[in-house]
Amino acid sequence: MERADDAENDEFPPEKRLEASNTRLIKAGIATIPDMETLQQCVAYENAHQNRTQILRRLKWKAEELRKNEE
Repeated sequence: MERADDAENDEFPPEKRLEASNTRLIKAGIATIPDMETLQQCVAYENAHQNRTQILRRLKWKAEELRKNEE
């Protein structure tokens, strides 16, 4: 049986989060990353495709936020 989190992650895979037509949508895609697993998938996708420094920096900030929330 599929969990709600799994269905949510399938709905917004890395390509949908990071390949939006404007930067506000990309920022929103990053802001709504729910966990480290999804974040790692997004980092891997970005490294393999566009490798944009600004996007990778935002993903790093999101990782710091997620780690802080785990404490």
